[in-house]
Amino acid sequence: MAGLSLLLVLGVAAVSSWLVLRDDGGSKDQDPGRPRPTTQADRMDSSAELLGDLQQAVTDRDKQAAAALAADGDAAAADRLTAIVDNARALEVRDFTLRYVDEDEAAGSEGTWVVAAETTWQFAGFDATPTATEVSFTLTSDGDRAAFVSAGGHQRRSPLWLTNRLEVRRTASTLVLAAAPAEETDNYARYARAAVPVVRRVLTDWDSGLVVEVPASVDGLHAALNATPEQYAAIAAVTTTPDGSTAPGTSAHVFVNPAVFGSLRAQGAQVVMSHEAAHVATDAVTTNVPLWLLEGFADYVALRDVRLPVSVTAAQIARQVREDGPPDHLPDQAEFDTRTTHLGAAYEAAWLACVTLAEEGSEGQLVRFYRQVASGTALAEALPAVFGMTEQELTRAWQARLEDLAA
Repeated sequence: MAGLSLLLVLGVAAVSSWLVLRDDGGSKDQDPGRPRPTTQADRMDSSAELLGDLQQAVTDRDKQAAAALAADGDAAAADRLTAIVDNARALEVRDFTLRYVDEDEAAGSEGTWVVAAETTWQFAGFDATPTATEVSFTLTSDGDRAAFVSAGGHQRRSPLWLTNRLEVRRTASTLVLAAAPAEETDNYARYARAAVPVVRRVLTDWDSGLVVEVPASVDGLHAALNATPEQYAAIAAVTTTPDGSTAPGTSAHVFVNPAVFGSLRAQGAQVVMSHEAAHVATDAVTTNVPLWLLEGFADYVALRDVRLPVSVTAAQIARQVREDGPPDHLPDQAEFDTRTTHLGAAYEAAWLACVTLAEEGSEGQLVRFYRQVASGTALAEALPAVFGMTEQELTRAWQARLEDLAA
């Protein structure tokens, strides 16, 4: 998983989405004493039929047909279903399929059961290939049929558009979907729109779109990505694929941690969004690039035209160098662990390595170097070929720059 933004980050927080299964396993209107289909085979057939009906209702954008898939009298589940259809219309969802996989025998509670469904979808105009991932659906019985309760959870990904009622903002180059009030969504959309020209000033041939997903909370972020608790609690945003695939050509989205992103000042928030957009533009999730180059290049793009002194944009690494001297190597995998205490310094150090390269050569050479490494050329081959220097020579030039900064 690539593309964590920490620059100018201050803080973190938790709220469960209204579509995630509640602790009691059902909605307030359902009767937990209703008999469900009597055998697992019955449940499998009934569940598969319900998933097929939901697929058709979403494909047809038929809110009435979708709402009818809730149990009689379960207004909350009906509203969740109509929200899915509304989201699908606003997001221009295509290639939506639901295929029954199996039942989670250990999940569910009295009156409900949980099934896994292989789920595919594509946001038209933005996703080059469909997303494909297993999603949990919590069901109940309504007479002799299965009925929908909720989607998401149960140690599987909880796609935002299937588990929240969303605000959506679309332009020719940006798509923002947010489990947030309209005004907050407008702010995210402005940052996304501004990020596109920032990236295109450096990567002039980038013409694909930017998709930004904003859960309601850090818990929602972890649910959307099926991440471990606290994995992204301290970061502002992460760029990754919606299904976790790293296959070449898979579309990446920016996922925002609203608690941290919302704590940033406007300039810091814009840098974060531009950094993540650079990851999208370079297919960072599906390429094998050393982390110092991957993250340093994204910050180079995001900070290129920001009018802040280097004493501000590299304050953490400067302090570290004053205390301990310059690092003896470029930042490695361990230093980009999201739980490390010096993550901000690692980002700044990586950025300064890319700044050093651009100053030793040119911005065009830096872009060419990045693309060569991303396409599979070894660092030890690409550095001399583009800049006429070895990694050891780059490290010494970078260390000298750090020492000057810390003086």
